[in-house]
Amino acid sequence: MHAEPVTPSSTAQDTATGSPVRLKAVSAEGQPDVTPALEELYRGFERELLVPLWTEIGDLMPAHPRSHAVPHLWRWGRLRELAARAGDIVPVGRGGERRAIALANPSLGGRPFATPTLWAAIQYLMPGEDAPEHRHTQHAFRFVVEGDGVWTVVGRDPVAMRRGDFLPQAGWNWHAHHNATAEPMAWIDGLDIPFQYATEAQFFEFGRDEISDDERTTPGRSRAERLWGHPGLRPVSAGPGGAGSPLLAYRWEHTDRALSDQLALDAEGYGGAVEHGHAAVRFTDPSTGADVLPTIRAEMHRVARGCETAPVRETGSSVYQVFDGSGTVTVGGTTWSVARGDLFAVPSWQPVSIRSEAGPGDSDSGALDLFRFSDSPVFEALRLARTHVEGTSR
Repeated sequence: MHAEPVTPSSTAQDTATGSPVRLKAVSAEGQPDVTPALEELYRGFERELLVPLWTEIGDLMPAHPRSHAVPHLWRWGRLRELAARAGDIVPVGRGGERRAIALANPSLGGRPFATPTLWAAIQYLMPGEDAPEHRHTQHAFRFVVEGDGVWTVVGRDPVAMRRGDFLPQAGWNWHAHHNATAEPMAWIDGLDIPFQYATEAQFFEFGRDEISDDERTTPGRSRAERLWGHPGLRPVSAGPGGAGSPLLAYRWEHTDRALSDQLALDAEGYGGAVEHGHAAVRFTDPSTGADVLPTIRAEMHRVARGCETAPVRETGSSVYQVFDGSGTVTVGGTTWSVARGDLFAVPSWQPVSIRSEAGPGDSDSGALDLFRFSDSPVFEALRLARTHVEGTSR
């Protein structure tokens, strides 16, 4: 045992010192003897709002990351059902802004956080609805697991949203959404809200209440795609890169082809895949080659039927969504069967492995396809990134 800090309630304070810091001296190897002098010293620490490291080192400096989050799975069918019910009851407009329903990790105290740094939510837009324009410093993206016909307007550039499309949006860009179809549409929003909340860096601002008539129609390709959406080609007119990718839509047909080619090369013995039967691509900023957003990494993974990925641990957390197919996922000591649309959280330093059971009956590609986003850019920028794969650290 060791000296233990006692965490009081949000309103309670030590009646003797008026301090929220409360220390209890206990006997422990390597700790000071419990004496009246030590007790008096601890009361002095409490009065001056001081906490000695020797009472906290095991919690503040553990041997490896101990996340406050836990592995958890959210079923798409249930999310979709509840979002549809919200569509009948909850309006979209000023005040609520978005019909977005966030995933709450069960060990984070009811906060709408999938992990300590990542927000994930299902957003649902009814036929003919507009989600009003606003902007925020939080970096964001949209990923479409089903449906089409909705478009987002980013900086007055209408951008179509279709199944499999990944649409990043750097912070502090004006954006709105519009559904011109006769059917509702759902997609996944990902943001760094918990990270900016913890660092007290967030700003928000309302924009126009209505988008223009020109923005109520969308071309086949947005202006951003026409300028930036050509593989390996950077417009000479472009200046230095901004806070995030200038390409506002990464289309599924390109992602699908890249994953298929990787697995084909792997099968032919030429390599190129992450491991046998496991293809993966990362969405990057075409102006810099870096991640699409400063705080969020986004990837697409494809695991061939019958293949299983090696267990991987990483500092930082991630959220996966099954885009197509079925299989089993193990995170830490928890294993789930997963199918299209299901989402699961992977906390920091928890091993994750995935086995594909997909086939032509439940997957267009015949494989298990998963979208993944993580906070890796933050950890890499701070030089705190660490990965452990099958006994190899790097």
